[in-house]
Amino acid sequence: MQKNEHTHSLKDLSMAEHEGQRESAAESLVDKITEKISGHDSSSSSDSDNEKFDAVKSKIFRLFGREKPVHKVLGGGKPADVFLWRNTKISAGVLGGATTVWVLFELLGYHLITLVCYLSILSLAVLFLWSNTSNFLNKPPPKIPEVVLPEQCVREVASMLRIEINRGFAVLRDIASGRDLKKVLAVIAGLWVLSLIGSCINILTLLYISFVLLHTVPVLYEKHEDQVDAYSEKAWIEIKKQYAVFDEKYLSKIPKGALKGEKKD
Repeated sequence: MQKNEHTHSLKDLSMAEHEGQRESAAESLVDKITEKISGHDSSSSSDSDNEKFDAVKSKIFRLFGREKPVHKVLGGGKPADVFLWRNTKISAGVLGGATTVWVLFELLGYHLITLVCYLSILSLAVLFLWSNTSNFLNKPPPKIPEVVLPEQCVREVASMLRIEINRGFAVLRDIASGRDLKKVLAVIAGLWVLSLIGSCINILTLLYISFVLLHTVPVLYEKHEDQVDAYSEKAWIEIKKQYAVFDEKYLSKIPKGALKGEKKD
């Protein structure tokens, strides 16, 4: 009797263990299914969140109405890398070279032709002495590189200049025709400010200041563009309000240009 009871108890234990394994397997299967469902829901929700974020981001006010990154606005490529300090050594070298040129011509009073002639005389003298003394000193002569401008490069530069010059002429013609009063006023204000700046500093200092600004303002704007765009939006709204008042009081009373009337006809 005791043996039979012992065997029955062993069978019950084995059946209970088997049922427990089934239950655990079923629970793990249910957990996997729920994880997949929740993962799918989270991925879909994350996709929808990303789409909403992109939509909101596209509606954010950007300075000058730009829709591209600062790197693309600056033209992309190596010049934009230099202006945005992607390579610190190259950008610092370019800015240091510009500073050296400004110091030589502005502070030390050198003239361009004089400086170029002095540098050419020094270079030719060093190369001549090096070439003639290399045989006596048993050293190789200097390797002077052969500089040849490729025709394709010259054509591309000339074509780019032609396009930009024609675009400038088209803009000037559009402004002079009186079709857009805003552009006329903006150009007049810009020329007036430029004349004030030109009366205070010379062209070389102005070019140097512009060069320094190109190496500082874009990289600072790229780092703090959200804050700058927020303040710019407030300023732009205020400017539009003031312009609307000015337009209502004065500009709306000015007769329109003749070309604009012809265009409507």
